[in-house]
Amino acid sequence: MAEHHEHEEVKGESLLEKIGKIHDHDSSSSSDSDNDKTSATDSFKSNVFRLFGREKPIHHVLGGGKPADVFLWRNKKISASTLGVATAIWVLFELLEYHLLTLVCHFLILALAGLFLWSNASTFINKSPPKIPQVHIPEEPVLKFASALRIEINRAFAVLRDIASGRDLKKFLSVIAGLWVFSILGCWANFLTLFYIAFVLLHTVPVLYEKYEDHVDSFGEKAIAEIKKQYAVFDAKVLSKIPRGPLKDKKKD
Repeated sequence: MAEHHEHEEVKGESLLEKIGKIHDHDSSSSSDSDNDKTSATDSFKSNVFRLFGREKPIHHVLGGGKPADVFLWRNKKISASTLGVATAIWVLFELLEYHLLTLVCHFLILALAGLFLWSNASTFINKSPPKIPQVHIPEEPVLKFASALRIEINRAFAVLRDIASGRDLKKFLSVIAGLWVFSILGCWANFLTLFYIAFVLLHTVPVLYEKYEDHVDSFGEKAIAEIKKQYAVFDAKVLSKIPRGPLKDKKKD
């Protein structure tokens, strides 16, 4: 009887081991299938059309780091406070028609008067005078900013020279159209309003695009295809009939 009981226990254990192995095999196969699905989804996403040929996430396109976090509202308090300060400045100068020099002078008057009175009154109220920090502008960041600005200005001059040379008609027409649009916007609003609109767009368009990225890219693909189609028709009927002389590059011996 004891031997028969032990034999039944061995059978039960072997049956449980088989069930466990089957379960492990099913879970591993299901995980493998999930991984295959994930890899297939990733490969599908990698083949999806992205605006302007973008191959990186929008966070990397914006430069990464803290500025991109602010534009994409990673920290809602910082983004909201930044947008609020910009709105307050725009309301102060545009709607209330406050002038920058007047604002700076009034702020300095209040700050200097408050610190002066606090420093002299500290002896009478038995409190320590205010600790006014020494502010120094470091040299290295200023030089880096000036160097980066110089590089960008030289690059802009090189682009303008290339456009004015008459080698690329498509680029010339696009730049002329862009400048014409900016001139119209300049007639409608001043520089501060345009800067505020651009600032608001930087804090709204990227985060909305990141949220509805697939829908926007799908619509953009169709729009770009239609624009290319219309440009091909315009090129065949108009641009190709414009007489252009051959460009001769003079080489110095």
